[in-house]
Amino acid sequence: MSKYKILIVAPAWVGDMVMGQTLLKLLKNRYGDNCQIDVLVNDWAKDVAKRMPEVTQVFLNPFKHGEFGLMNRIKLGLSLRKERYDQTFVLPNSLKSAIIPFFAGIKRRTGFVGEMRYGLLNDVYKLDKEALPLMIDRFCALANDGKKPAKIDYPAFSIDKDNQQNILNKFGLALDKPIVCICPAAEYGPAKRWPTKHFATLTQMLSSKGYQVWIMGSAKDNEIADEVISLADKNENLVNLCGKTNLVDVFDILAMAKSVVSNDSGLMHIACAVGAHVVALYGSSSPGFTPPLSGKASIVKIDIECSPCFARTCKFDHYHCLWGITPEVVFENILSLSKP
Repeated sequence: MSKYKILIVAPAWVGDMVMGQTLLKLLKNRYGDNCQIDVLVNDWAKDVAKRMPEVTQVFLNPFKHGEFGLMNRIKLGLSLRKERYDQTFVLPNSLKSAIIPFFAGIKRRTGFVGEMRYGLLNDVYKLDKEALPLMIDRFCALANDGKKPAKIDYPAFSIDKDNQQNILNKFGLALDKPIVCICPAAEYGPAKRWPTKHFATLTQMLSSKGYQVWIMGSAKDNEIADEVISLADKNENLVNLCGKTNLVDVFDILAMAKSVVSNDSGLMHIACAVGAHVVALYGSSSPGFTPPLSGKASIVKIDIECSPCFARTCKFDHYHCLWGITPEVVFENILSLSKP
């Protein structure tokens, strides 16, 4: 008996990619070993997909964010015809994301209506935002007749212990002191970023209690990391790892931490998926839409009249929703989650 072959067209954001594993888990629970799940992802996300035990093959989507590239999308779709997929789930809501599976000749093409994709998709649902408030609800509803499943399993990624030791050796790090990883950046914009001054104060508080602090992020987050370091008054227990590791390394590093303090970002979702204790900081966004998917997470936010606004920058230029979260409150949350 041949396997039921499924192609997942993955989202473009790290956090959404992590949350997308909830759909893969649902499909594996339904079909078991009788299905094969492959994923079409952007280059940066291939390592995320490879850490998902449900995934068999990873295909690269070479298109940059916002790039249409119609002819090249058609060619990529035609090249996938040989895989003979039975069904595809198109997680992004864009028109262009539905082109590849159409030309791949996939019989059942599932997704939300999005940008008027009738024809490109033939198994289409209209998104009810009230019935499906969470991103994971929406992903899993695509495999459940458009309705929220009774049970959704949280993302859970595999950890490479050998790679963890390699990372420690490479950067001269040790586990003699408990680790708190901080993730001060958020690609979406400043309205999601807790102030660097608060992060710096928090690192000093943690250092005084015997913690070492590792700053996590990509190379483009170094400017933010440098601000934290400059404000932290030469904290010898502070290590900047931004841009020094690949995404696979980030999984294994976050898994070594006693706690992870993060804005609402992709790294927050990765930290949850590797089982870390997470303190999740919310400004312009809402945990009602993209909460930390973990039983070991603490949400820290304050309610003010203008939040959540879901904006990239504060239209009032005061960022009170972020400045109002004090380092003392975050510090107490860390202590309550995990003792050194």
